[in-house]
Amino acid sequence: MLNSVFKDAIKRREKTLEILKGPKFEQIKEEAKSNWIEYRPNKDEVVVAGIDSSFNCTKFQGAEMWVVTAVSIKSNGEIISDLHDFGLGYTESDISSMASKMEIQACEQSADVVDLVLMDGSLYSQFMTRQVSLIGSFLKVMKKNNNVVFISKTSNTRAQFEKFDSIAGDIFYYNHATNTPGFSKLFKDTKYGKDKIISSTFVRLSDSLPLIKIELLDENYSEEEIKTLLNRLYKNSVGGYPYALKLAHNNCKISGRDLAKLVSLHGLSTEIGSREVLG
Repeated sequence: MLNSVFKDAIKRREKTLEILKGPKFEQIKEEAKSNWIEYRPNKDEVVVAGIDSSFNCTKFQGAEMWVVTAVSIKSNGEIISDLHDFGLGYTESDISSMASKMEIQACEQSADVVDLVLMDGSLYSQFMTRQVSLIGSFLKVMKKNNNVVFISKTSNTRAQFEKFDSIAGDIFYYNHATNTPGFSKLFKDTKYGKDKIISSTFVRLSDSLPLIKIELLDENYSEEEIKTLLNRLYKNSVGGYPYALKLAHNNCKISGRDLAKLVSLHGLSTEIGSREVLG
């Protein structure tokens, strides 16, 4: 069956790829070019913290072993906040919500001691999937010093070129339209209300590096403020991505192997009917 799929895919490859570059592809690409502001960042000396969280679990015989972690770490490797919890059984709230609470706590502990707090992921996910109480707590933390920024390597949003019947995400067209350092004009999304406006921009810190997406709370940002933000990120980035976020990811990730060690530590791996921990 799969061999037939692969053979057919080879035959139809060019036709399939043409879907992405549909009749309006060039028009959208030109629009993306016109939105692009070329800027070569300078290296500003600032203290940056990256925040990320992780969770994992395994089930057997009606029980569940779970673990949640979150970390805030500076670009020099100094840990500001190291949070974790684990247990056997079922939690009162789902573990993704526990991870969100830890991220908020880590952010609160970091906002006063660094110049810039970088959150891994998207602000959209905070508003779409988090409990109302968590959103309120997080907004309070973000507005305290106005130094919290969301950064992601990938993006599926299609809002900017929707009017052109775009097929791919916005980042696809910016990748094809540009290769110079700079940023796209701020796109302001008001659908969550006046107190939860999301301003976003796609950014490239050096020639031909991958784009990253930056999301900010509120709408009152000038081009000069975005340039200042790029200056702050440039000094603390490797390969176009903030080093503090890479450190945060590596320090908090709970792999299947890590979870298997935790299960073994509690002597649960020998229980009849235990399920092998997935990576």
